[in-house]
Parts: sequence; structure tokens; C-alpha cells
Amino acid sequence: METAVTKLFKTEYPIVSGGMVWCSGWRLAAAVSSAGGLGLIGAGSMHPDTLAEHIAKTRAALAGTGKPFGVNVPLFYPEIETIIGLLIAEKVPVVFTSGGNPALYTARLKEHGITVAHVVASARFARKAETAGVDAIVAEGFEAGGHNGREEITTMALIPQVRQATRLPLLAAGGIATGRGMLAALALGADGIQMGTRFALSEESSAHAAFKNLCTTIGEGDTMLCLKKLSPVRLVRNEFYRRVAEAESNGASADELREILGARRSKRGIFEGDLTEGELEIGQVASLIRQVEPVEKIMRDIVAEFRTAVREVRQWEI
Repeated sequence: METAVTKLFKTEYPIVSGGMVWCSGWRLAAAVSSAGGLGLIGAGSMHPDTLAEHIAKTRAALAGTGKPFGVNVPLFYPEIETIIGLLIAEKVPVVFTSGGNPALYTARLKEHGITVAHVVASARFARKAETAGVDAIVAEGFEAGGHNGREEITTMALIPQVRQATRLPLLAAGGIATGRGMLAALALGADGIQMGTRFALSEESSAHAAFKNLCTTIGEGDTMLCLKKLSPVRLVRNEFYRRVAEAESNGASADELREILGARRSKRGIFEGDLTEGELEIGQVASLIRQVEPVEKIMRDIVAEFRTAVREVRQWEI
């Protein structure tokens, strides 16, 4: 397969793994890159020293293959200046930024030969990212797990609007976990896909086994967007979610919600496996996933299903 995304990132397939907190460590990044996609390390849950270790381990795992990898960096990260300096010093080939203003660091990263993509939730922010000089756009619909844009635009509505707004290489994200989903995204105007949930529930994901196993059992409607007064986030309906939902329905202030949220809530849920009081971030598409599988099989199945779907579509004569 050759698209604007594979050309830009020098990958075999136009598939990128999302840089997810507590899931996207070096094992997942290396596995996705080895299988022909672009694996991202999720810096959002890492201190600089930890990130440096994951970069080194990813490089070691990919040594001699020529396969690329990247790092996802939330721009609201408290140690962002240190992280940006580290990415430059380590000569990380690709950086995906999310949250915040891409104009703050894009030029600096590109001056050092780093390819930059930015995650957006609307066509308006896609235009701003292009003006900031990014090389690619990730348009993420609100089906996605974890933190979402306030616009609450679905992927199917978002991708065509972003495609109209920019001619940059475009990745679709949110609610995509299959080859048929990838074909749909490309038909809407994307050049590739970024998948989070499917890879979060892979064997190589660093998420806790209890979290993965729970997410393979949830059904439609078992995830909801909440904490909108802070930063909208999609969570599994557990006891923590229910307490937040009740507080929100009672008109809780942002400060009251912060008190309920507390510290390290996502680590407690995703990484440590507290299924009752943890913050369990996962996308709506989890209800399609029923097994925890190795990345190699996931990639192989997605590509095979994509090719089958393409053949089926070609039979539709109008």
C-alpha cells in the first residue's frame, strides 16, 4: 500500500498506533513498527528519564530493520520543555503532538529534521496546525478513548470536513479497529489511520491484564464522555465513572470534580488494574474487540480484511 502517509513516515502500511498513556511503551511501539506500521511511544505518562529509556529500548528492538518509530507528546505536559529537548537530542524521527498550540514547538522540532504531526478534533484546528507548519494531521472523532475534543464531532463527520480544510497527509482516528474501518476512513478522504483502542488491548500494550480483559467484555454504550468541565474524557462505566456522573448531574464545579478525580487516577485504572476506582480510558470501538492478541496478528488481520473489503467494493457497479 502506498499513500501520502506511508510516503511521509516511510512505512509499509498507513497504520499508526496511538500514543496512549500507560499503554504505549517501547514493546508496543516496536511491535507496530516491526509489523509495517508506525509505532508511537506515549510520553504523556512518562518522566523524561523514563521516556529516554523507552526510546533506547525501541531503537534496540528495531536495530538493523530501518523501521521508523515516533513519540506522542501532549503539549500541556508539565515537563514539556525538557521533553522537547530530549526528543531533539535523541534525534527521534517522528513526533506527534496533541493538546495545546502546535505553533509553540513545530518549527523547533522540524529545524532538527523531525517529522511532526498534530492531533485535532475540528477542521478549524486542522487549519491552525497547517499554519503552524506541521507535516501531517490526525483528525480524531469523539468515539475515541481517553481525552477528547470539546466539539464532540464523530469521525465520519470530521474526516471529510478536515479533508476539505487541508491537503496535508491526513490520519483518521476514533472508532477504527478493523480493515473495513480503515477502508471507510480512506473513502472519507484520509490517507491512513491512527488506532488506539485496538492496540491498547494487544499483548504488547503495557496496560494491566485486568484492564485489557475487562475491555474485551464491554458492550455498546459501556463507555461515556465525562469530566467536560475539566477535559472531556471517554471512560468505561465503573464505580469511579458513576461518582463523576452523579456529581456532574448535581452541578458539581470544576474544583469539586478535580477533588473526585484526585491524582494518578488513570495509572490506577489502566496500569495498576483497579477496575472499580480507576480511570478506565478506552474507545467505543472496544465493543468490537473480544480477544487480546499480539500486534503482528492484529496488523495482519487488518490488512487482510482491508484487501477483502476493497475487492468487495470493486464489484459494486453503478
